[in-house]
Amino acid sequence: MSALVNAIVMLGMLVVVPAGLRLTGEQELDGIRRLWPLFAVPGAVALWLPRSPAATALACCYALGTVLLALHAPRRAARGRDLDPAGIALLTALITPAVAAVALVAERSGHELFGFDLGILALTVPHFHFAGFAAALIAGLVCRVSDGPAGRFAALSVPLGTLLVLVGYFIGDWAELAGALVLTAGMWTVGLLTWRMGRADGRDRTTRLLLLASAAVLVATMLLALSWALGEATGIPHPTLTWMAATHGLGNALGFALCSLLAWRRIRADQPDRADQPDRTGGRTA
Repeated sequence: MSALVNAIVMLGMLVVVPAGLRLTGEQELDGIRRLWPLFAVPGAVALWLPRSPAATALACCYALGTVLLALHAPRRAARGRDLDPAGIALLTALITPAVAAVALVAERSGHELFGFDLGILALTVPHFHFAGFAAALIAGLVCRVSDGPAGRFAALSVPLGTLLVLVGYFIGDWAELAGALVLTAGMWTVGLLTWRMGRADGRDRTTRLLLLASAAVLVATMLLALSWALGEATGIPHPTLTWMAATHGLGNALGFALCSLLAWRRIRADQPDRADQPDRTGGRTA
């Protein structure tokens, strides 16, 4: 399982985060995006080393980059930026890689942070790259083009569900199940709106297939997430963590996150001026 999880995390570090930052269209994030390989490459190397001071130091390099990224969130909020639902999703995306990096540093150092065993810490790293960064970012993008009740619900429930899952780590399995329910509702709404985008007229074949694939994958992967959380809370049979990594984790990484980002990149390439249009809060579109 560790090799698969490491590969998924590398995808998040080296591809998903910088690609997602480009899609925001935010000039103030260009600096950290250009510097991102300086932080992400050491973090990726740390994944494959034995737990040691060297691995911990490399993980700390990645953590530094995620902290610099996360610091944009309070600055934007203090200026009154990103306080609409889509903006809140963007703020969540800026913060969640830092949560993943803290777990990575602890796991690479062999420290059971807050009492969580090293296996759980290792799985927290991909979770907050994909269920955190990628899901929140894409929910915000979808909300920008589907500015109705469903879009706003998706943009708010994905960050809320991610937060509740994190809180559930500390409170207990039932709280984590509640977070999984909220996150699943948000992700399925993202999937529904993405499916409608894929079915809309005017899409080229490749973009259409990428959108439809990402939407369809969410149905299966979030059902798996619910079955695992329900099993943990009630004791009924449920998938093992190894099985979850190979199905839920891999599906969300490749089928949802990567397909969605590729689709949105193609959409933005077809509409090059869209990222420069001001949104209702006076900021740039996300």
